[in-house]
Amino acid sequence: MNGMKRKLFTVGIFVKINTRRFFRDKTAIFFTVAFPLIFLFVFGGIFGKNSGTSFKVAIINESQSSVAKNFVKESKKNSLFKIDDNITSLSKANDSMSHGQLDAAIVLPKDFGTVKGNAKYPSGNAQVIYTQNNEQAGAALASILDAEFKGVNSQFVNTKMPFTVSSEQSNTHSLSSFDYTFAGLLGFSIMGIGIFGPINVFPELKKQGILRRLHTTPLRVWQYFLATMVSQLVIGLLTMVVQFGVAISVFHLKLVGDVFSLGIFLGLGIVMILGIGLAIGGWAKNERQAAPLANIVVFPMMFLSGTFFPRFLMPEWLQNVTNFIPLSPVIDGIRLIATEGKTLIDVAPQLGLVALWGVVVYAIAFRTFRWE
Repeated sequence: MNGMKRKLFTVGIFVKINTRRFFRDKTAIFFTVAFPLIFLFVFGGIFGKNSGTSFKVAIINESQSSVAKNFVKESKKNSLFKIDDNITSLSKANDSMSHGQLDAAIVLPKDFGTVKGNAKYPSGNAQVIYTQNNEQAGAALASILDAEFKGVNSQFVNTKMPFTVSSEQSNTHSLSSFDYTFAGLLGFSIMGIGIFGPINVFPELKKQGILRRLHTTPLRVWQYFLATMVSQLVIGLLTMVVQFGVAISVFHLKLVGDVFSLGIFLGLGIVMILGIGLAIGGWAKNERQAAPLANIVVFPMMFLSGTFFPRFLMPEWLQNVTNFIPLSPVIDGIRLIATEGKTLIDVAPQLGLVALWGVVVYAIAFRTFRWE
């Protein structure tokens, strides 16, 4: 019993050493904490709440009618439109569209909104001008305007449509683009913590002869691995807390799952991915061996595990293959718990894969570890 206490005390000492080494290494802090945050802000800007579909348009109003003026006023309030007020003529609009600075131009002719002849109400035809390259945007914009004018028309003409559409809100949660992407960004961060940490540290310690000197002491491989695991787990969870804080406060992430369950799953994911880093870093004698092998492992996981784009966009056969990539169950489990409110029981298949990969990678890590 006393012998085990001494061994665990040694583990605790190395946990402190590894943690202090990390917080003294500015490069490690940048790539572990700051670098994932950069990706978070980039993808948050792309997929965030305020980055929905919109059209860059110019409104060429040639009419002086109150209807036309009101249309321009209401269009500026519409989040679907980004209106360029500096473009006041069709020639300028065509020039901007040819340079890709504008999606389309909406032209309100002189008689738009006026009462013509013996009519009892105003009328008009708004023209949507677009280039050949922006045909889809032009068609979508024309459809949106058609729906808007149906509401305006109902104020003047009382017509009853034989076919109608109704809508009903379901009670299920749905993910925004950012909610879905955030789990992948966490997976990228876990991969950086678990793999790049050991492959950067271990070869350097071997080069300096530190591991060789440790090998002459009673220190065992499992003690050194456990100390590395605990220190990386603490650092990783702190990094996750920072990322969740930014995602919730800046990009309005909907965290609907249980925080305790999420913390446990994140910890297991970090520990499993760390095993890959320990296997590579422990085997490699120097950086020249570690870097190529790490890239062979990291790049397939980065692009096939749903890190930056969803796996459901892949062909079905490829999805079936990527289900078994180590990072895939980690990202899927994070997404299910954090944004869909699933429990640890619900993500049992993902936990099973994480556990299976954990056994495999740590068996390899213990077998291939070299002190020098």
